[in-house]
Amino acid sequence: MARLSSERLKALDTAHHLHPFTDYKALGEEGSRIITEADGIYIQDAEGNRMLDAMAGLWCVNLGYGRQELVDAATAQLQQLPYYNNFFKTTHPPAVELAETLCRLAPKHMNRVFFTGSGSEANDTVVRMVRHYWALKGKPEKQWIIARENAYHGSTLAGMSLGGMAAMHGQGGPAVPAITHVRQPYWFTEGRDMSPDAFGQACADAIEERILELGEDKVAAFIAEPVQGAGGAIIPPQSYWPAVKKMLAKYDILLVADEVICGFGRLGEWFGSEHYGLEPDLMPVAKGLSSGYLPIGGVLVGDRVAQTLIEDGGEFFHGFTYSGHPTCAAVALKNLQLMEAEGVVEHVRDEVGPYLAQRWKELEQHPLVGEARSLGLIGALEIVADKAAGKRFDKTLGVGNLCRDICFDTGLVMRSVGDTMVISPPLVITKAQIDELVGLATAALDETARRLQAQGVAFATQDSLAQA
Repeated sequence: MARLSSERLKALDTAHHLHPFTDYKALGEEGSRIITEADGIYIQDAEGNRMLDAMAGLWCVNLGYGRQELVDAATAQLQQLPYYNNFFKTTHPPAVELAETLCRLAPKHMNRVFFTGSGSEANDTVVRMVRHYWALKGKPEKQWIIARENAYHGSTLAGMSLGGMAAMHGQGGPAVPAITHVRQPYWFTEGRDMSPDAFGQACADAIEERILELGEDKVAAFIAEPVQGAGGAIIPPQSYWPAVKKMLAKYDILLVADEVICGFGRLGEWFGSEHYGLEPDLMPVAKGLSSGYLPIGGVLVGDRVAQTLIEDGGEFFHGFTYSGHPTCAAVALKNLQLMEAEGVVEHVRDEVGPYLAQRWKELEQHPLVGEARSLGLIGALEIVADKAAGKRFDKTLGVGNLCRDICFDTGLVMRSVGDTMVISPPLVITKAQIDELVGLATAALDETARRLQAQGVAFATQDSLAQA
């Protein structure tokens, strides 16, 4: 069958396809970017433009594109057992083997997994499992779940409610009761009037204040990503997580570490919780579990929660048609086996993570960059009008979106979260490719600055760029 032309694909897409997280009017006016091929850390569109995918799809293509081993794993499983469910005391080999592998890689106190089809479904599962757990413990009044402002925990009803994104809540939510949000540990935008460590402690104190306000006997859990991803690659101050961990233990409140983005090597450990020395009770996972090749997620469950569910719970009335889907599980299993065999986590921890930190920090010298931060293979650039004060551009200018679009034209996929530019490249990226990434980012920043100057938009150090 002949491939449809780029123009025809765009026309059909505009006519029939409602995209996620998309301004539909703008899409109709501008048309879609049609991605047709990918290999390694690069993608290609229908016009033949090749781009370095510094977002690994949506934080997920950890092993890179074009891994034939994952294609072969899917093909073999599709031929043998393409689908069967895990309901009613039934299972199949891929789900069993993947569960064992996940629990072996997870922190030692986590020895059970509940499979889902996505990270959003995993966080829906968290809400039900947390409240069910406390009911089994004879404390059904422990219903409240504390989350963070500007957090992202998925786009289903429960995931959106757990998340703290005002734009999402403005469209029909939050809808799940007994979920509350506290300040995020975002020093650059919210804590510049104090030291990072003092700010981290203040953010932890805000959780305790909310616990006492609600009543410790009413609070079930605190949920947070080790590093906030979609919120803007927010790396908390060093003081934050130790204070949070101590405080949750004090009040006997469950810790849910959302590992959908940080899990499977992105921070240089199998799980972000390990980087921060956390001992979570529940860990939602997805994305990098299969390197994005097929949809799969789950919740890793700590022993104290699992034992209560097993010994006291009876039937857990929860699940999904595709929980532990055999083909998805087979691909995820092969993905983890390849990551282990190739030392991908060690590659991030010992080689490319430190190298990215070095090269990425150099971008702070750019007139538009107020901060360049990274941890492992996640990073952010704060675009500002005034570097010294950390002052943002007027929101109506959409400077982050301008930079993002210029990145595409330059040959780089870099995401904008407001005026924060975010990266999370495939974990198999090399040092030479990091050099390429930084070069492309620099070119995009330079072009962004030049266009702002052409529009007469002032920023604090534009003269230094003009003289360069």
